[in-house]
Amino acid sequence: MALSIGIVGLPNVGKSTLFETITKKQVDRANYPFCTIDPNVGVVAVPDERVEKLAELTKSAKKIYTTIEFFDIAGLVAGASKGEGLGNKFLTNIRETDAVLYVLRVFLNDKIINTQNSIDPIRDKDILDTELILKDLEIVEKRVKGMEGDVRAGKKEAIKEFEALNKAKKFLEEGKILVEQEFSQEELKEMKSYQLLTLKPRLYLLNGKDEEVPQSIIDEFKDHKWPFLIVDMATEFEAAGFSLEERKELALPLETELDILIKKCYETLGLITFLTTGPDETRAWTIKKGAKAPQAGGAIHSDFERTFIRADAINWKDLIDIGGFAKAREKGLIRTEGKEYIVQDGDVIEIKHGA
Repeated sequence: MALSIGIVGLPNVGKSTLFETITKKQVDRANYPFCTIDPNVGVVAVPDERVEKLAELTKSAKKIYTTIEFFDIAGLVAGASKGEGLGNKFLTNIRETDAVLYVLRVFLNDKIINTQNSIDPIRDKDILDTELILKDLEIVEKRVKGMEGDVRAGKKEAIKEFEALNKAKKFLEEGKILVEQEFSQEELKEMKSYQLLTLKPRLYLLNGKDEEVPQSIIDEFKDHKWPFLIVDMATEFEAAGFSLEERKELALPLETELDILIKKCYETLGLITFLTTGPDETRAWTIKKGAKAPQAGGAIHSDFERTFIRADAINWKDLIDIGGFAKAREKGLIRTEGKEYIVQDGDVIEIKHGA
């Protein structure tokens, strides 16, 4: 499952520094707007202690983690939806991602050029929201207009899509982000092919030190239930190359703020991890929360979903605590699950399938 997060924000808020830190890729962090002309793409492993411990238990030759693609996208300015700055190119790049990570400046370093006249993350968020809303509205209006003939002709499929898009259009005209509104599963299905920018899950990174973020800003994010993290990117960038031992020596947290961010992005996409383990490899697999055992089989190999018979499952920690599969079987801890079993995060699974 290829997952992707678009890192977006105004110019010079720390997007490229964030990208370089989490991907260890060298990108242009020059101190001027629009230094990133094309999206930089990096694949990041999702930190997971379960992979480490299971690999040790079963003496795996390889460890394979789930991954996320991060896209570092050029800085956005007001008017991007009409072509200002890098305009439509920027917005097209976001359309290709599964979720959006807003980077909002709260740091007070005067040496870094600020394209706005003050530090105000709520205002900056509103600028980003407005441009995405306007671009979505342009797409929806064009599609609605093009469907009018089919709707007048009474075509049922066209009517369903038309109604879903009109509902979205009303929200957009009111300046609302679509992902925060109520839609039925059927309506979401009708709109899926348009990859609407404001229908994507989003996470907010406040770039600065904890003490640089006013309590009023924190309260506003909490009141609106906007998922956010405060990360001092300057510090994280400096510590990016430190080993675990070096972090211990310097009394830094063993889990970096970026590890937490990566995990949070993973959660934002509504995903869970199940695992497979053995002498060849220990591997983390990505599926949607609520997926059933056959779909887990399909993540491993497309044929396994179709030929699924059953799944043998055990929680990863139970497997570690008991000391391996042989003892787990002796104690009856390995469950036999059928087609209706909903896979849980942290399940270690062996899929049984037909030819």
